[in-house]
Amino acid sequence: VPVSEDASVGTVVAVLSVRDRDSGANGRVRCWVWPASPFGLEATFSGSYSLVLREALDRERVSEYEVEVRAEDGGAPSLGGRLGLRVPVSDVNDN
Repeated sequence: VPVSEDASVGTVVAVLSVRDRDSGANGRVRCWVWPASPFGLEATFSGSYSLVLREALDRERVSEYEVEVRAEDGGAPSLGGRLGLRVPVSDVNDN
């Protein structure tokens, strides 16, 4: 689903669920967005994260973002996973 270029900072773009069935450090999960983009992750409750808009969008500058959400557990060695997301930006002032 496209995100409007006039969407407010803080707009939730997607909701993700991340889990690791291990206990202790092996069960602790750290998530982040890569590469740096106008999107960020906010933990909403145990194992759930919201991909939110952190800065204003400009469709004329960037019409689509390809972001990757990465997750890694606290084990040694740590194990991780990735999820690619495509976020199109819709234009509000196109005639």
